[in-house]
Amino acid sequence: MKAVITVVGVDRTGIIAAVSNIMAENQVNILTINQVILDNIFNMAMIVDLENSAVDLNGLQQLLKEKGDQLGVEIRAQNMEIFNAMHRIG
Repeated sequence: MKAVITVVGVDRTGIIAAVSNIMAENQVNILTINQVILDNIFNMAMIVDLENSAVDLNGLQQLLKEKGDQLGVEIRAQNMEIFNAMHRIG
């Protein structure tokens, strides 16, 4: 299963490292990562593969929420199929 991870918040050192660490610790493969900082607002999107992961999507969501709370950013993880269906035009 693939998931879309989004991170939004005020920029600070270590956001990418913290999120990537969670992925590595749980054998979640990062397929694509894109990030930008606009007027000190950090915005990152990742596509990840949970096929061989040590956690399911619910477990990953909880880990990311806890890390987001620590960092002062909002981190969401959504099933990629559901994400695509929600954002389909027409």
